[in-house]
Amino acid sequence: MKEIRTARPHLDATARHVHDFAEMLHHLRGDQLPDWMDRVLADDLPALHSMVSGLRRDFDAVTAGLSTTWSSGQVAGHVTRVKLPKRMAYGRADLDLLRQLVLLAP
Repeated sequence: MKEIRTARPHLDATARHVHDFAEMLHHLRGDQLPDWMDRVLADDLPALHSMVSGLRRDFDAVTAGLSTTWSSGQVAGHVTRVKLPKRMAYGRADLDLLRQLVLLAP
């Protein structure tokens, strides 16, 4: 792996930036995001430049997501639980049956 990264500097830079972002995410270090974005923009990596552009569009939310322990995982799980019976009954059931499916679902 080291030989490949040495032969392809852009792969090494990409791997380093992805690793640094993962560390930020894992250790809840959203305060490091602006410096990370500057380092990414200093390299010639168009795919990561696109990612940085997306992060800048909602910078406050991204920083909060990288800084807090709060998660919307439980809410997303409930939304998925409700949508599955809806998809299964699409075109075959009326609202009353769908209501029963949602209320009786495990």
